[in-house]
Amino acid sequence: MPYDSPMFLEIIEPMREELTRVGFEELRTAPAVDAAFARSGVTLCVVNSICGCAAGIARPAIADAVQAVKPDHLVTVFAGQDVESTKQARSYFHGYAPSSPSVAILKDGEIAWMMERHQIEGHSSEAVRDALVTALRQHTGA
Repeated sequence: MPYDSPMFLEIIEPMREELTRVGFEELRTAPAVDAAFARSGVTLCVVNSICGCAAGIARPAIADAVQAVKPDHLVTVFAGQDVESTKQARSYFHGYAPSSPSVAILKDGEIAWMMERHQIEGHSSEAVRDALVTALRQHTGA
């Protein structure tokens, strides 16, 4: 069920902005996901979330990581709000159960690396950032 009441929309907007402010493109429809994932190169996709581990760990870690290593494309979907695009993005994450927050690296539209909620929740923002920077360096060649 989507978080679509006015109260949730007001709360979620700053959570969206934490990623768009550092260059992430929001994907709000399934066709937008397909178009984004069809681009060549390395795409970092964040499945954003309203949960505390997204706020306190994932989004700050991701923002720091993409300052260190920038892939070709930065995209995000918002679980619980952008239901269609989130479902479509997850359809590309073969072998991984739905997880939010989560972070995926795709190379030419194919999943190359995934960080699931259990690898975020309970870890420090610095540890998540470092793991993401390592993965980005490995998959971008930076």
